[in-house]
Amino acid sequence: MYKRILVATDGSTLSKKAIASAIELAALSGAELVAVKVTPRYPQSYFEGSLPLTATEVSKIEKGWTDGAQKVLDAVVKAAKAKGVTTKAVVVKSDIVSDALIAAAKKHKADLIVMASHGRRGIKRLLLGSETQQVLTHATVPVLVLR
Repeated sequence: MYKRILVATDGSTLSKKAIASAIELAALSGAELVAVKVTPRYPQSYFEGSLPLTATEVSKIEKGWTDGAQKVLDAVVKAAKAKGVTTKAVVVKSDIVSDALIAAAKKHKADLIVMASHGRRGIKRLLLGSETQQVLTHATVPVLVLR
């Protein structure tokens, strides 16, 4: 049925439910799993530009985000391995989560995206809707949303 399933995670309880479902679906269909965690490109303060950071500080913060993302993805790989599912862990740097997920699905030739019904954050949720809604609207492959 599916050959490659992309599962999005942010480490939340709700996304862990999506991960569990994606792993089960991959195990049932013999699909490979691509676990994706999106991290911001650079630190942003509440009032953009009000907190000047040195290049060293920015690098330190970005490394923390990447290391944290890798920990989340390592847990996905471990859980998938326990079920006999081959998994690839991918950290993507982007400020627009939905675009990053859609691009990752294309890049890794996923034929299904699995994600939780979350992703609303900040003012953007009022203007654009949730990240999940954006993926549903713009993805060219089926999207399984769990809540």
